[in-house]
Amino acid sequence: MDYLEIVGGRKLSGEVTISGAKNASLPIIAATILSDREVILTNLPNVVDIRTLLKLLSMLGGTVKHDNTVAIIDNSSINSTKAVYEIVSQMRASILVLGPLLTRFGECEVSLPGGCAIGQRPIDLHLKALEAMGAKMEIKGGYVRAEAPNGLHGAKIVFDKITVGGTENIVMAAAMAHGTTEIINAAREPEVVQLCEMIADAGIKIDGIATDRITIVGSAGKTLSFKKPIEIIPDRIEAGTYLCAGAITGSKITLDKVNQEHIQATIDKLESMGCSFTINNEKITIHPAKKLAPVNIVTAEYPGFPTDMQAQFMAVAAIADGESLIEERLFENRFMHVSELNRLGTDIWLKGNTAAIHSTDELNAATVMATDLRASSALVLAALVANGTSKVKRIYHLDRGYDNLEGKLSALGADIVRKSE
Repeated sequence: MDYLEIVGGRKLSGEVTISGAKNASLPIIAATILSDREVILTNLPNVVDIRTLLKLLSMLGGTVKHDNTVAIIDNSSINSTKAVYEIVSQMRASILVLGPLLTRFGECEVSLPGGCAIGQRPIDLHLKALEAMGAKMEIKGGYVRAEAPNGLHGAKIVFDKITVGGTENIVMAAAMAHGTTEIINAAREPEVVQLCEMIADAGIKIDGIATDRITIVGSAGKTLSFKKPIEIIPDRIEAGTYLCAGAITGSKITLDKVNQEHIQATIDKLESMGCSFTINNEKITIHPAKKLAPVNIVTAEYPGFPTDMQAQFMAVAAIADGESLIEERLFENRFMHVSELNRLGTDIWLKGNTAAIHSTDELNAATVMATDLRASSALVLAALVANGTSKVKRIYHLDRGYDNLEGKLSALGADIVRKSE
């Protein structure tokens, strides 16, 4: 099994190119099911989750040609609507095929999903919304079985809580439904916006893109023809992680191909900690703080502070001068990395959904275990400044969402190598 070996204490410098967003790629790959024509996707990140979902399309009968950052997908040959457990159990985002399969074929079976164990993240909001659109839903044998033999019909969908995956699933389902669907309390994340723009560019009338109220006029069962190629937006979480790498190591580094608007919440918090930035079009340079100040963070839906950056900021806060507080409001089980960070010498205390991070003079190397995707990167960040040589194990979590993290950090000057045991 692979692990990362990291010698701490190295300064970073140089420029890193940000890859395409995993969380934008996955719904867009699922949306290709809505078409029976060739779709070309570019700027895909080279990560495990992308390969897993593309494999699922192939298992459904689609034709997929994938080479690093480009995928050519033709779903005209899909001959199965069953997304099997062996694939879906590897990645929660596989549930995103539910909406497009059901709206195009009138039936599907999708295994209940897996993925990072950071909380329940139930799919009941997805299912209730599809039922409101006329689907008959049944959970049996570990599968969601859905039928809509006469197609889905437009409906007013009110989400009790904001759900990114739920919004994406219903946007895709509504694209081929009969009539108009209105989604209230929709997610506004950039990844949702790109999905909506992709579908709108295919001729579907969508109002309210980037707002919490989206209206979609469906094609009444007609498949879509997507414009090509579709370029995936930059990964705002990867960008934020490298900014945190600059902050924690006291290094000036430049990010290329990044959208400032998408990472503004991250920039704001790093500025409050004493960092400064030079921003020029798609390039952002972080200038480290002379002395990191503590930070208070409350995670929230976009455009608030992203839960996917919480763990990385916890690592940075561990070496700040003073006590920081991080309140996690979105997932109930997303502090699993705390015990592993403490093995590296951090001083973090938990009470409910709030973490108190006390300043510490220095971190020391240790062998640690990644518990989920973003926790993996937090451990890497802490190891970059720990005295000695650390090992970060279970990095298959890391490989699900970061494109060549060790290669990019190494190019910036980090002493980090991937090894096997």
